[in-house]
Amino acid sequence: MPDTTKRIIYALDDGTVAILAPAPTCPKTIEQIAEKDVPTGKSYQIIDASDIPTDRTYRNAWTYEES
Repeated sequence: MPDTTKRIIYALDDGTVAILAPAPTCPKTIEQIAEKDVPTGKSYQIIDASDIPTDRTYRNAWTYEES
C-alpha cells in the first residue's frame, strides 16, 4: 500500500509542476508508482503532502527544483 501522506512531483515540459497523489487502495508503494507514472527521463521527488501549498491561486507559478 502506498503512503498517502506523500506526493510525487516533477517538472512538465512547459515548466509547470506535476503532482501525483497515490490512491489509498493502490497496491503499489509510492516508489513503484513513481517508476510507473513519471515519464521516462524525468527526475522527480517524493515529498510530504503537507509541503504542497494549499492555496492554489498561483498554482501555475509553482516551480520544481531538482535536488
